Amino acid sequence: MHDRPVKIRRALLSVSDKTGLIELATALAGHGVQLLSTGGTAKAIREAGLAVIDVSEATGFPEMMDGRVKTLHPVVHGGLLGRAGIDEVVMAQHGIDAIDLLVLNLYPFEKVSADPDSSMEQIIENIDIGGPAMLRSAAKNFARVAVATDPAQYPGLLDELAAHDGALSAKTRFALSVAAFNRVAFYDACISNYLSAINDDGSRALFPAQNNSNFVKVMDLRYGENPHQAGAFYRDLWPVPGTLATFTQLQGKELSYNNLADADAAWECVRQFDAPACVIVKHANPCGVAVAANNSDAYEAAFATDPTSAFGGILAFNHTLDEATTKSILDRQFVEVLIAPDFDPAALDYCTKKANVRVLKIPHGDGRNNFDVKRVGSGLLMQTSDIREVTRDELEVVTKLAPTEAQMADLMFAWRIAKFVKSNAIVYAKDQRSIGIGAGQMSRVVSAKIAGLKAEEAGLVVPGSVMASDAFFPFRDGIDAAAAAGIKAVIQPGGSMRDKEVIAAADEHGIAMVFTGVRHFRH
Repeated sequence: MHDRPVKIRRALLSVSDKTGLIELATALAGHGVQLLSTGGTAKAIREAGLAVIDVSEATGFPEMMDGRVKTLHPVVHGGLLGRAGIDEVVMAQHGIDAIDLLVLNLYPFEKVSADPDSSMEQIIENIDIGGPAMLRSAAKNFARVAVATDPAQYPGLLDELAAHDGALSAKTRFALSVAAFNRVAFYDACISNYLSAINDDGSRALFPAQNNSNFVKVMDLRYGENPHQAGAFYRDLWPVPGTLATFTQLQGKELSYNNLADADAAWECVRQFDAPACVIVKHANPCGVAVAANNSDAYEAAFATDPTSAFGGILAFNHTLDEATTKSILDRQFVEVLIAPDFDPAALDYCTKKANVRVLKIPHGDGRNNFDVKRVGSGLLMQTSDIREVTRDELEVVTKLAPTEAQMADLMFAWRIAKFVKSNAIVYAKDQRSIGIGAGQMSRVVSAKIAGLKAEEAGLVVPGSVMASDAFFPFRDGIDAAAAAGIKAVIQPGGSMRDKEVIAAADEHGIAMVFTGVRHFRH
């Protein structure tokens, strides 16, 4: 890599997004930089009172085909690709002047294609051709040329020009080059994904024929799930508001692979609730969940579900975390990660007493990931995200006895938890708190037994509780076990061949049962 700074003498500006354009052009002109431009960009620069040369004047060839052809010319690409110390002679022979800086952002294909009111003609016309070609030319020749693709880059670029007498360093040129190649890759992926999802009849498929994903590296991790595995964390180029990738780490050790996986489960579970809630996750499963009048009460009830598993867990809250609750947590137990949408200053100050605790702030947002993906051998499983929420109006009471209002509220609470418990999932709950959770067993009956065992170990009373099951009961034995434990109401999807047998068992035991018609397998 060439390490010498390059003086910017000639710049080509061609932008769809004109944010910061005039400020940039004015500063470049102040450094004595000759400005070239195209179409509307040249018009805006000229109207600002700055001297600018139209690209058509430089190439001797007019813009044509409604602007489709204007920069695909040797004078442009030769000016960007010409190598210092190698190509000067041939450039002089053909009247090609070097271009030292390219400022360009692409036609807004992503925005136009995402608008349901856009016609196919409008979408196709927003596929930029000359722009990506110029970006690639400039980025390839970073040894001599700088390229800016985003208005957010302008301030730093101008600061460096001011500090170094109109020159840009090799480090800056290389970083800009990488950003340009990444921009082109993402842009092409968006086009490919959009067009690959168009069926023969013109309708759009949910999953494109070819999937091109783009992620930005956030950090290297100490290791993966285990020390012998390497790990890294990437986020979407444009992360969805409210999701894990929007976190800010306020203190603590570096995050691990398992920290992040568990933090995602805890945050997605707790953000379902409106009232103050606490979710404690251990090894990707909720081990305690509660909703209460305040953070402190929610934490106390969640912790009491399974104090043993809560040790070294990930704790998530959906309301601003206060000092009193923070003190209760950190004085009582070892915590890996503490998550909330915000923290009182006094709470953050108390966290410093446990400097290794990772404290994450994740602002609330309405967004959800549209798709989930999982790598399998030489392939990728892809599905729409399980964001289905069941309302009380959708519940079908299938037993002779209907749930009371209190039981119905607890059933809905338990159902929300079961969605985040590894299948086979069983959740016992009462008074908006978990009583016992059984997760990840091959048998649903065994999961129910584990939920009861957890409640017994914690000294919690199961009789009078409700039960949620993430999928249907294939046999009546699950209901018989629930009755023996003292469960009074059950929520489950239904849909088994033996639903009548299961309902009859519930009626025999005086258990109220509702069907959701929706299951929540989580593998």
